[in-house]
Amino acid sequence: MKGISWFGSTWVAVGIVLGAAIIFLLFKYKRESLFISLSSTIWILTYVIKIIINRPRPSADFVNKLVDAQHQSFPSGHTSFYVVFFGLLVFLMLHLKGIIKPLRYSIIVFSLILIFSVPFSRIYLGAHWFTDVAAGFILGLLVLYILIRIYLKKIKL
Repeated sequence: MKGISWFGSTWVAVGIVLGAAIIFLLFKYKRESLFISLSSTIWILTYVIKIIINRPRPSADFVNKLVDAQHQSFPSGHTSFYVVFFGLLVFLMLHLKGIIKPLRYSIIVFSLILIFSVPFSRIYLGAHWFTDVAAGFILGLLVLYILIRIYLKKIKL
């Protein structure tokens, strides 16, 4: 479960967003690189909501805490980030036919596994309540939907 959550650690998340954006850029997918970079906007949104709601994380009195997480609990930043970033990767792999199928399918499967396992991981590790990950998932879906809608409009950015 710690391995599943690892991709959402601050510096790992920054690294994979930057790394993916650079890879897309190197292969002449400029627009896709920009949208991968824009997936990081979810960090600001979740942080602002965490400050506004100010819900404490589960305590050791109520759950078996296997990790010590920072900041407030609601919504789950890991969950919202996974839905936006890995969800956008899934969308792009389905959309970009110029990338070889085995690579596209591998990225899709890996991303979907992470998206659907991270909520359970965060609860199991004692970092979040169910409502935290549910809200993170819904928030992530909303941001992902907006990014995909903008991407599909073919607006020059």
